Amino acid sequence: LCAKGAYVLADSEGKRQVILIATGSEVSIALKAREALQAQGIGTRVVSMPCMELFAEQDEAYRRKVLPAGNIVRIGIEAGVRQGWDRWLLGERGREAKTGFIGMDRFGASAPAEVLFEKFGITSDAIVNMANDLL
Repeated sequence: LCAKGAYVLADSEGKRQVILIATGSEVSIALKAREALQAQGIGTRVVSMPCMELFAEQDEAYRRKVLPAGNIVRIGIEAGVRQGWDRWLLGERGREAKTGFIGMDRFGASAPAEVLFEKFGITSDAIVNMANDLL
């Protein structure tokens, strides 16, 4: 599945309302947020996207299967900047969904990962709060 650039790691239970798209170490944070959102009755899919470029090379049917269009909140989660994310957050045809991004908005810092994630708000609580705000 990694060879396709992105895949559904955990699907929603019930009606899908939120899609969390995460990379690398942030996938575990997305899964924790999904658990909390599902407990609130908010159907949440987690997509692992290890490589945007490989995902872009897949046919449209596959991309739509992983990131369907519609009135679904999409949140990108990456311990990096937003650059490159809009195609997948907004949708390939433009503004298909309400969107958010959890990541960095300035040059990085130096500290253990868990300290930096907390400092920059890359936490499951921040994801849950953003999802609720966007719904």
